[in-house]
Amino acid sequence: MKTHAQGETGAEALQPGQYVRLDGPLDWGIRQIQSVAGARITINCENAGKRLINLKSTTLIVVKPSELAQ
Repeated sequence: MKTHAQGETGAEALQPGQYVRLDGPLDWGIRQIQSVAGARITINCENAGKRLINLKSTTLIVVKPSELAQ
């Protein structure tokens, strides 16, 4: 099961250490959250380093640990 988080209220559900992916046509694959500051989420991209995501302009889908092995 995936949880959608969008906007500032969705950011409350996001925590460092969680794995996420972008919802939409741009596929960066599964990334790990490093920090959460309001609607600004820093994610760690294996080959591209850290990236800042603004939840006001995109949606992240939380990936459960059981889905990582699939």
